[in-house]
Amino acid sequence: LAGEISSFGSLLRDQPRLRRALVDPARSGADRSQLVRDLVGAHLTATAVDLLALLVSGRWAGHGELLDATERLGVTALLSAAERSGKLIEVEDDLFRFTQITSSEPDLAGALGDMTVAAGRRAELVRSLLDGHADPVTLQLALLALEGLGGRGFAASLTWLVEAAAEHRSATVAYVTVATPLTDADEQRLGELLAERYGRTVTVKVTVDPGVVGGVRVQVGSDLFDGTVARRLADARTVLTS
Repeated sequence: LAGEISSFGSLLRDQPRLRRALVDPARSGADRSQLVRDLVGAHLTATAVDLLALLVSGRWAGHGELLDATERLGVTALLSAAERSGKLIEVEDDLFRFTQITSSEPDLAGALGDMTVAAGRRAELVRSLLDGHADPVTLQLALLALEGLGGRGFAASLTWLVEAAAEHRSATVAYVTVATPLTDADEQRLGELLAERYGRTVTVKVTVDPGVVGGVRVQVGSDLFDGTVARRLADARTVLTS
């Protein structure tokens, strides 16, 4: 089902005239639904066709909004599949690790994010990195990120997927940067403290960066708490030179 929804999203992405027709306020919701049924009814399962027909029957501010909703529906279907199989947290962690791997290798990040390179070639690169090493849902989500979800680049799409996976289980992501790895106990305690502050489950994603020297930097949404030695040294330099 997720694959069928995502394939329809790809069709919308490639066919701007179709997107405009499916949000045209001059057409009734029933007319737009029938257009979808005529177009893909013979190619997709009845469940997928019914969902997509319902989706396009609503009122949309613009065709970009419809594409975004279709992409989100495909992602939600994949996350629901992972949840039913008990693999949602594993998928979330796999996506975060893949984000770290790609961001730490500039050449790899550039190759995957280069929209001028054929999508098939970039997809084969993702498969070579993840197939057999991560849950199949992780692989499918990473392939969706290549499309640029919501108009984002590849790296930003991966980050959005990590947060979408956390949100699917009613959790918030805290990005934590430290100079040396945290112990399991420290990571759990930090998660508990942040959960108390935000009033919901907080999943901690740790990045080790010796450049921060010491201390910890925590980002939750737009909130940034920077208690690193590197930050304090930068503040001291600013004071001394002002």
